[in-house]
Amino acid sequence: MTSHTANNSDKKSKGAFSEKDYQSHWDDVYHKSEICELGWYEASPEPSLQLIKDCKLAKDAVLLNVGAGATTLIDELLELGYHNIIVNDISATALEKLKQRLGADAEKVSWVIDDLTHPAELNHLEPVDLWHDRAVLHFFTEKKEQETYFNLLKKSVKSGGFVILATFNLDGAPKCSGLPVHRYDEQMLAVMLGSDFELIKAFDYTYTMPSGEKREYVYTLFKRK
Repeated sequence: MTSHTANNSDKKSKGAFSEKDYQSHWDDVYHKSEICELGWYEASPEPSLQLIKDCKLAKDAVLLNVGAGATTLIDELLELGYHNIIVNDISATALEKLKQRLGADAEKVSWVIDDLTHPAELNHLEPVDLWHDRAVLHFFTEKKEQETYFNLLKKSVKSGGFVILATFNLDGAPKCSGLPVHRYDEQMLAVMLGSDFELIKAFDYTYTMPSGEKREYVYTLFKRK
């Protein structure tokens, strides 16, 4: 992600916001820009799709996309025939834009507006077969936020389930949308997940933003034992 707003609060870390203000930050981002102009927009989310295909999940598998924004991944998953999809974001504005794009297909998806570092409804989900996160984890720069995120993930993913984490790698940008980020490599992610999760695949990926700028990611696929 990259900056599309310019106010003083943009210079804070996620932890410096109240939960309401952090939600307002992202609502503001989605209000001000067209989806296809946002610095994390993917016309086709090929890296995620390939990793999901590697999981060989049944079409009735429960797929949870956290911090989804208005991602095109949901369109693609519906096209592939998956029909137990849960979409989460802290921004109601982002999810409303995604619903509008999906049209009638939006009724096939479950929607959860919740903060991954202060989860409420997410705490009560039934275990899922896949946890997918592209470009969200790196915003959680404080240890408490990271611990809450990974505790929620571990609570949410069933035995034999999969985790896809795509985040800024160690060569990635130090900020995104005006906020500082915490960068990772696959070993760091493996440590955070712990011994219950096996690393299946990892690769670095250079993402080209709509502006033409480059952003360096690491994509990882883990399986719970």
